[in-house]
Amino acid sequence: MLLANPQYLWLLLLLIPIVVWYVMKHARLHAAVHVSSTAPFNGVPRSWKQYAVHFQFVLRILTLATLIIILCRPQTRDSWRTSSTEGTDIILALDISTSMLARDFSPNRFESAKEVASRFVSGRETDNMGVVIFAAESFTGVPMTNDRSLVSNYIHDISMGMLNDGTAIGDGLATSINRIKEGKAKSKSIILLTDGSNNTGNVAPLTAAKIAKKMGIKVYTIGVGTNGTAPYPQQNAFGGIEYVRMPVVIDEATLKNISDMTGGKYFRATDNKVLNNIFNEIDRLEKTRMDVKSFSQTEDDFTLWAAIALALLALQLLIKFTVLRAIP
Repeated sequence: MLLANPQYLWLLLLLIPIVVWYVMKHARLHAAVHVSSTAPFNGVPRSWKQYAVHFQFVLRILTLATLIIILCRPQTRDSWRTSSTEGTDIILALDISTSMLARDFSPNRFESAKEVASRFVSGRETDNMGVVIFAAESFTGVPMTNDRSLVSNYIHDISMGMLNDGTAIGDGLATSINRIKEGKAKSKSIILLTDGSNNTGNVAPLTAAKIAKKMGIKVYTIGVGTNGTAPYPQQNAFGGIEYVRMPVVIDEATLKNISDMTGGKYFRATDNKVLNNIFNEIDRLEKTRMDVKSFSQTEDDFTLWAAIALALLALQLLIKFTVLRAIP
C-alpha cells in the first residue's frame, strides 16, 4: 500500500495517551457495596458486559486509526513492468518550398506531410527526435529531444514562407547530419521529404549523402507528388494565387542514390494514403531494442478503509444502544 501523505501516520501516537487515560480511569473505577462479608460473592463470575465495555473502546480506537490512514490518502499503483521496446535517433527533414502547396494531396502536400509527420512523432515514445526544415536554405527547427509534444507542436506550427523559396536538398541533409550526430543512440536515421529537385544551396545532395554514410547514418528519402501533372500555385498578375496544372518533376534518381548509399530506402508518395503507409513502413523498419521499466498512473484508493471505518462505528453504536444501553 502506498500513502500520499505518510507524515500523518504520526497522528497514531496520539492514540497512546488516550489508551493510557482509559486504562487509568477504569482502574480507579469500582462499584462499592457495604456488606458485613463479601464471601457470598467470591464465586460470582465476571459479566460479559464488562468485556463489552472495553471492546466498545477498542472499536473507537480502531475507528480513529482508520480515519488517520484515510487522511494519509492510500493509493494504488499498477505493478512495475519491464518491457522490451524500441529507441533510436531520428531527424525529420521537411521541404517547405512553395511547390509543397500543390493540391494533388488533400488539402495539399504541405499540410498532408505535416499531419503524417506529427502522427509519426507521436507514436515514437522512446526516440530522440529533431526537425529540420529546408527550402532555398535550411534551418534547425527542433534539436534532438525526447519531448514528443515539443516536436509535434513545432511541426504543427511550421508555415509556408519561413524560408526563402527554392529546394536545397543537400543543405537540408547536411544540417540534419549536424544535428543527429549529437544523438546518443547507436541507430541514427534521417527521413528527408521533398517534392522537387535540388536547385540551390551550398552542399550537393550526394556529397551530404557520403558524409552520412561515413557516420553510419541511414537516410530514408520520400518523393512527394502524384504521377503526371498536379495543380501548382502560381502568382497571377493581380498578386493573388491561382493553381495551374504542371508536370510533376521529382529527382528520383538522386533520392534513390542517397538512400542506397546510406543503407536507407527510397519511397514515392503519390497520395495521402501512400504517404501515411510510407511512414508506417519506416516506423517498422527503424527499430532498436531496449529495455524500458514503466508503471501506470497512481490513483487514490481509500474506499476499503472508509468502509472499515463505517463498519467499526456502526458496530460501536450498536453495542452502545443495545447491549450497554443505559436506563435513566
